[in-house]
Amino acid sequence: MKIIGITGSIASGKTTVAHLMAKKKYPLFSADIVVSNLYKKKKFNEILIKKFKLNNKKKIKHQIKLILKENKNNLYKLESIVHPFVRKEMINFLKKKSKMLFLEIPLLVESKLNKYFDKVIFVGANKKLRFERYIKKGGNKKMFRLLDRRQLSTAVKKNTCDFTIENNYSLVMLKRNVKNFIKKYE
Repeated sequence: MKIIGITGSIASGKTTVAHLMAKKKYPLFSADIVVSNLYKKKKFNEILIKKFKLNNKKKIKHQIKLILKENKNNLYKLESIVHPFVRKEMINFLKKKSKMLFLEIPLLVESKLNKYFDKVIFVGANKKLRFERYIKKGGNKKMFRLLDRRQLSTAVKKNTCDFTIENNYSLVMLKRNVKNFIKKYE
């Protein structure tokens, strides 16, 4: 069994690459989906309400985004709550039996998770393009900057990862790059 980690900077195309690689054929773990699902759980929201002293028990995710914009240190506070939940889900996912497992984890390198993977792929794209993608999906400039600064530089991530897939061009080119990687490891 091969365990493949997929990481990259914000809005670089990690999710697209992960889906292209897994091809509905192999199990795929997404840290972003795990986090999104956490906000649907009462216990998790209660932790956030208490930790961030929220008055309103509705629209927790929206309130958290506002708090992050106010003070960047709140991002580290939030990560200290979120990451243990994600790590637990990841460990459970790694127990699956399959020829290949794919895990998309934005902060894989920053969280020092490389040891769990046979290969780690970095999905790269230039900053201007990533910013445009982020804004197109409804994000804003301040949040992009905050999240982008939280991540290690592209150069550091590339040096830490085993393989790089550039995503600065068309979907056709991206699919070709992914196919070339899969041929080597499938």
